[in-house]
Amino acid sequence: MTDTSATVKSTSIDDLSVNTIRFLSIDAVQKANSGHPGLPLGAAPMAYVLYTRIMRYNSSDPKWFNRDRFILSAGHGSALLYSMLHLTGYDLSLEDLKQFRQLHSRTPGHPESMFTPGVEVTTGPLGQGLGNAIGVAMAEAHLAAKYNRPDHKIIDHFTYVIASDGDMMEGVASEASSLAGHLKLGKLICLYDDNKISLDGPTNLAFTEDVLKRYEAYDWHVQIVEDGNDLNAIEAAVKKAQEVTDKPSIIAVRTIIGYGSPLADSNKVHGSAMGEENVRKTKEFYGADPDKQFYVPAEVKEHMLLRTKEGAKLQEEWNKQFDAYKAAFPNEGKELELGSHDELPEGWQKSLPVFTPGDGALATRQAHGKTLLALKKVIPYIFGGSADLASSNDMPLDTKLSFQPDHYEEPNIWFGVREHGMGAILNGMAAHKGVRVYGGTFLTFSDYMKGAIRLASLTRAPVTYIFTHDSVGLGEDGPTHQPIEQVAALRVVPNLVTIRPADANETVQAWRLALERKEGPVALILSRQKLPVLDQSKFPSAEHVKKGAYVLKDTEGELQLILIATGSEVSLALAAQEQLGREGISSRVVSMPSWELFEEQDAAYKESVLPKKLVKRISIEALTPFGWDKYVGTEGKVLGLNRYGESGPGEEVLKELGFSVENVVAEAKKLIG
Repeated sequence: MTDTSATVKSTSIDDLSVNTIRFLSIDAVQKANSGHPGLPLGAAPMAYVLYTRIMRYNSSDPKWFNRDRFILSAGHGSALLYSMLHLTGYDLSLEDLKQFRQLHSRTPGHPESMFTPGVEVTTGPLGQGLGNAIGVAMAEAHLAAKYNRPDHKIIDHFTYVIASDGDMMEGVASEASSLAGHLKLGKLICLYDDNKISLDGPTNLAFTEDVLKRYEAYDWHVQIVEDGNDLNAIEAAVKKAQEVTDKPSIIAVRTIIGYGSPLADSNKVHGSAMGEENVRKTKEFYGADPDKQFYVPAEVKEHMLLRTKEGAKLQEEWNKQFDAYKAAFPNEGKELELGSHDELPEGWQKSLPVFTPGDGALATRQAHGKTLLALKKVIPYIFGGSADLASSNDMPLDTKLSFQPDHYEEPNIWFGVREHGMGAILNGMAAHKGVRVYGGTFLTFSDYMKGAIRLASLTRAPVTYIFTHDSVGLGEDGPTHQPIEQVAALRVVPNLVTIRPADANETVQAWRLALERKEGPVALILSRQKLPVLDQSKFPSAEHVKKGAYVLKDTEGELQLILIATGSEVSLALAAQEQLGREGISSRVVSMPSWELFEEQDAAYKESVLPKKLVKRISIEALTPFGWDKYVGTEGKVLGLNRYGESGPGEEVLKELGFSVENVVAEAKKLIG
């Protein structure tokens, strides 16, 4: 507990400023009667040093491309970040601070990049912010290596993080940190708020490892600042970290959670408002007037704006440098401008491959691989890779062409077996801008990265997920690797578009849609087994994928039945339709690669594909039947899987589980009586 028998009187502009940050934060939490006052009280000196002595930024233009990035991985301490942003001139008013955690405010409970100028990424789920920061640093390293020239250093910034004990416990942070050490990301600096308290109590109840030894093993540069209130020591440690160019840095700053509060050094100050009396006592501890709320002394206001005035000059100088760069290297300058605005080169669609039946059967993962290679030739800022499954996900494999410490310019990333870390890193790279990012793994392992997928969807990050081996059709690897419920889990994520293409050409169009979508992630669900290429001269164009569902084929006569299928089961539906036709049953086959895109269409289009009067319908998808009732109705049949699969050749497994022409035909006959 902090000794509150004596007060600490602010004697310098530094102390007065740090305490103003503290008081704004605890006033916001207390007014909301909700929040986390402990971190701002303990970590305010760290944030102050970063924003007033270290970072290069221009608060009047929060999106200046060469700004230093700051990420509060310990997002529960959001009041600290909001106080800093207000004081340093971002478009965040004192009134906004007073609306902390209130409905529709610009100061939500955890930092959200969509609402608050100066918030780089959305944080709160612990560990994610550190993973995001590593992605930001990777994007910076890649763009610097790719675009900088000896006399034109236009990409040159640091990424700073404040992370908590909780962040250090999360597996996603460990995954990402391990990769960061391997990649030698020297412009990444993490300040570890080492206060040894988490929400439920002291960390020694569950967390007694030596964090810095772990990070030494990750090949990070490590330092300790013993007194979290020592501004000069914090500054010196950060500047020393800046000089280490071949390792990311972590600085353990020993702090006292809730410093100055009667509740200090305990979990009681971690996750709830302190109460009015404890707020008063805290201000008294610092020698401040306890009756003043949301108070900013004039000298603090003036002092805190000095850095952003310097930043405006830095940006003006950078703008001139970039103009000179574009004059000297017009192609590279144009690329960088396009990438930084999530735009695509003119005419890029012409590079998209077109497949014919003469190309032979192709797994949709193979079609994706060919499409990706074609796209990379015309969109040079596509940047991504696989979680150690590049050969299975059909991604570039050559290690000589991968993003490594000596080759940051290369666009192919080896993420290693780190699905969740990969997801968090992708979000950070997307937030940085300048690159269009993708990451791949088996569909069943999308579960491992769900937290990062959710945040990409929440923030509408333009991330493309490549999920291959999409059903029991993958075969011999068995039920541990055969996804059943994963697509349904993805379909219910708001803002995420899930596309399960039926053949090579639908896959091409799925990639096109993913790149054209600037706000929100897209998941491509791709097969391991080979599928026939639908003849574009006989069937409707695969460009209809953009509508989510379309009529693939009607047979002659009055329609009696609709067969709705996705992915590998579309060719099964066509084969069943042919057999039904021979037996005098007229039917329609609908390819429905994306529920989300179909739901975006108007009622007239939906009616043209799935007429209300045609109530006999069968959905065919070798995954969970969950959700298909919406499209088949009460008189329809859902052909899916309410069980896990089997180990065996894919075609045999599919037949065993009912995905055969014979079974589809039999179910159709039952349905129409």
